[in-house]
Amino acid sequence: MEIPPKSPDGSEKSPQSKELVTSNTASTLCISSRSESVWTSASRSKWDIYHKPVIVMSVGAAVFLFGIVITSLSCIQIKNKNVYKMCGPAFLSLGLMLLVCGLVWIPIIRKKQKQRQKSQFLQSLKSFFFNR
Repeated sequence: MEIPPKSPDGSEKSPQSKELVTSNTASTLCISSRSESVWTSASRSKWDIYHKPVIVMSVGAAVFLFGIVITSLSCIQIKNKNVYKMCGPAFLSLGLMLLVCGLVWIPIIRKKQKQRQKSQFLQSLKSFFFNR
């Protein structure tokens, strides 16, 4: 069995493995930096922009309504009344939390879009004046 030589700084990794880690990190950074059409200038549809908050709000509304049904069953149903009394408010709070998160997410996305448009406008203005 062959033992790899130790590096001069005393660490366990060989110089080749350090290169692999560096190149892997660089490719990971490149992939993670590709957020929301930075590399392409194609415009996106409203659904592409807002689909995540809409889905979160829909799931939140469904869970909230399910919580209302479960809570109302605790008033009507006599069998397993304690279970309904415990689960109903839990579903109510979870559904309300998801609903509010989706509702707050939409203005954040709008603000981000406006900032991105301003940034693109300023970049084009800057390139127009400084590249002459």
